[in-house]
Amino acid sequence: MGWIIAIIVGGIIGWLASMVMNRDASMGIFWNIVVGIVGSFIGRFIGSLIGVGSTLTEFSVPGLLMSLLGAIVLLGIVNMVQRGRVR
Repeated sequence: MGWIIAIIVGGIIGWLASMVMNRDASMGIFWNIVVGIVGSFIGRFIGSLIGVGSTLTEFSVPGLLMSLLGAIVLLGIVNMVQRGRVR
């Protein structure tokens, strides 16, 4: 059951991050889920550095906000890498 919730919440977090970063038109639901889940790990790492965050077993608003921040950071890195390429 935890994986299903992680996929759903990851999809929502990834979708919100793609809306903030103006990449919603170029991403599908699969990539939104991937960005949300990977962004969650990045957000947990950032949160542990500054003392904010939660464990994997609890559901909290600061944890969701850190996941969103991590997903935004991930999309920012992807944007910088893609700008370096010739299209």
